[in-house]
Amino acid sequence: MGESWFQREFMQPRRLAFNVIFYGLHFFFFAYGWHSQETNQKLKALNGLQYSVWVSRGAGLVLAFDGGLILIPMLRNIIKVVRPKLTWLFPADENIWFHRQVAYSMAFWAMVHTTAHYVNFINVERTQVRKQLALQIHYEQPGGITGHFMLLIMLLMYTTASAKVRHQCFEAFWYTHHLAFFFMIGLYTHATGCFVRDSVDPDTTTTFPFYSTEHCLGYLSWRYTIWPGILYFGERAYREYRARRSTKLSKVLVHPSGAMELRIIKPSFKYTAGQWLFLQVPEISSFQWHPFTITSAPKDPYVSVHVRQVGDFTRALGDRLGVGPSVVAAMTSAAIKGAEKSEKFASTRGDFVEIDANSVALPAVRLDGPFGAPAEDVFDVEVAMLVGAGIGVTPFASILKDIWYRQRSGNCGSLRRVEFFWICRDAPSFGWFQSLLQEIEAAQADPNFLRINIYLTQKISEDMLWNIAVNDAGAEYDPLTLLRTRTMFGRPDWMTIYGQVRQAIESGQYIPGSTSQLKTKVGTYYCGPGAIAKALKEATSHHTCSTVQFTLAKEHF
Repeated sequence: MGESWFQREFMQPRRLAFNVIFYGLHFFFFAYGWHSQETNQKLKALNGLQYSVWVSRGAGLVLAFDGGLILIPMLRNIIKVVRPKLTWLFPADENIWFHRQVAYSMAFWAMVHTTAHYVNFINVERTQVRKQLALQIHYEQPGGITGHFMLLIMLLMYTTASAKVRHQCFEAFWYTHHLAFFFMIGLYTHATGCFVRDSVDPDTTTTFPFYSTEHCLGYLSWRYTIWPGILYFGERAYREYRARRSTKLSKVLVHPSGAMELRIIKPSFKYTAGQWLFLQVPEISSFQWHPFTITSAPKDPYVSVHVRQVGDFTRALGDRLGVGPSVVAAMTSAAIKGAEKSEKFASTRGDFVEIDANSVALPAVRLDGPFGAPAEDVFDVEVAMLVGAGIGVTPFASILKDIWYRQRSGNCGSLRRVEFFWICRDAPSFGWFQSLLQEIEAAQADPNFLRINIYLTQKISEDMLWNIAVNDAGAEYDPLTLLRTRTMFGRPDWMTIYGQVRQAIESGQYIPGSTSQLKTKVGTYYCGPGAIAKALKEATSHHTCSTVQFTLAKEHF
């Protein structure tokens, strides 16, 4: 049985500490905003509106706080720099999760703030505290105009930010989220209407923020919230400059699984295994940037990413290269039947098919990054368990390559053992990763250092099952993957697997020279669907003890 919401939010020390600090600050600012408005004698006339104005002021201060906070998790370059040094203090790899928590908070407090102000404006008209109509305050004054403008932007951003919309139409999410620039402008200028004042008429000036602080008694929160905005938009300008440095798409390899491997030359691009980047193809879109995990190793003479054709952008890229979904389907069918590759391609290397650059002009590309990811820490643990599902195996291509290079130079850090798990739905998907795994497996001086575990979850037909049985009998290599490691069928039992690892470590059989008195750190690095992540979390939590510490880090974009 999985953990409940209460157990997840309040029974885990780090999450409990976050909730206490995060929500504690929000209620503190709300209470402070309410109290400062209620007790300010200069605003005695406005306080005649009572609870509605007190609630609106408290919620407004919370929204100002969230408005500055929401951009901080998006400072990707700053996070990449501080992550290795401060990851123990705060979950730098959970920046997207934190961004969402702030967004949820903004949605709630925006409803509170807006509702209270609607009541305020109606009461102003009813009591004639000021000689104004509610409609005038709503649609003619800066506070009402910017407030409704921000609500419209929030509606567009929130409705396109759901996982379903992002996966089916990433472009809608991408474009609407860039309305954040106009949202922040609205936030910084929201108080220019001088609604909170001790005078009959607004005390305006000709320079920003267009009101005098002598009679306009707002919180002046823009003076503080504007700094994260300056940092964020400054970083975006720097990323745009960096992305325009010399970049060339040198080679494209196509795999029967449908994945396209783009090999890119960019001398200024320096990265660590496990990191990711944004890719842009100006011919397809001059504005869209799409995230992909880096699959090459730092010592490779190129930067590579693997692109699966599942969305509008990736299908357009496949069509541009002449290997759209229909071509890939034919290749997959040919791979299953063992047929010859098409002659339109220049050459083949195992399951890789290289596009002939003479017949298909390769498009220009741009790279933005790299950015940090949890898998960077793989060399800081004694045992690394790398778990990839489907195309989620891409970050581990880079890591396994880097491990291979480091083994040859004897520089693997604290790493003593590697367990690699790849869960795939169908046999052709193994194709693009097969050559790398063969090379790494053959190069192992210590057969216990790296153990490869491949699971095929597809239902096997009787004919395929018969062929596997015939080819597998007495064979040195697995008939599906051509590895020495045998393919397993079905889904992994994570609870059993982690129990076996813990037992082997405690008995001193798993890591040479270790004893049960030493605490062994086992890091699990996962990329793939959330259902498997949940099962991994349960297994790592269940089996952590005084002698073995299991940790779990999931890849996020």
